[in-house]
Amino acid sequence: MSAGRQVQEPSWPGTPPASSPGRLSDSGTGLEPNPVHRSDPPPPFPPATQPPSPRAAPASSVARVKWLAAPSSEAWLQQAIAHADLVLIDHAHCERKAAGVALQLMFRYPSDGGLGAVLSPLAREELEHFELVLQLLQRRCVALRPLAAPPYGAGLTRLVRRQEPERMLDSFLVAGLIEARSHERMALLAAHSHELEIQQLYGELLASEARHFGLYWLLAEERFSRPVLVERLQQLSVLEAELLATLWSEPRFHS
Repeated sequence: MSAGRQVQEPSWPGTPPASSPGRLSDSGTGLEPNPVHRSDPPPPFPPATQPPSPRAAPASSVARVKWLAAPSSEAWLQQAIAHADLVLIDHAHCERKAAGVALQLMFRYPSDGGLGAVLSPLAREELEHFELVLQLLQRRCVALRPLAAPPYGAGLTRLVRRQEPERMLDSFLVAGLIEARSHERMALLAAHSHELEIQQLYGELLASEARHFGLYWLLAEERFSRPVLVERLQQLSVLEAELLATLWSEPRFHS
């Protein structure tokens, strides 16, 4: 979930390099009208594979991220806007967890030197985002405190297979899906929050969030064949959307 100077923006085969126009939309958010991101993995998700979802959040100002099988619901957006402080507290925890995921992967695969070169800067970026959210909480006189976790993270963790190399592949894709969902929800809050400081925070974070889920795709693509990668991403993206199909009672970034 990070500061753009440390992790370089990846470019996919057949897409413009990071320095060229068209890498991001004109809005600078990294989002384009549906479908989004020429830099996203290309497979479309056939309608038959998409789970039924509640009424989607307004689509006019936020495009759909192609990694995701279904958009966030309008019910989540309204819940998040109405309970902004709780969502900010949870977001701070999410940033720390994201840094922890990057570090955990470095320690799990110490012989893969390429991982450390990519994930160490990513972990620092995640902690920079944590500091940004913490600063906003302090300005709002809101204390950081523990919160009960929604079922989303644990549900995704259970989808990771336990044998290698499948465990590595699933770990990359689950981390990428969480980043993609975070990016989509930040864009919704940047567009629809009634509070300027929240709009500004999430507007500032959008480009690096887009880069993060692209980074996990690159790590996977360098180590696995594209057909295997695409097939597993399609499976996991449907299951990820199912975890969010019912709104959790407690307002959270991934409720």
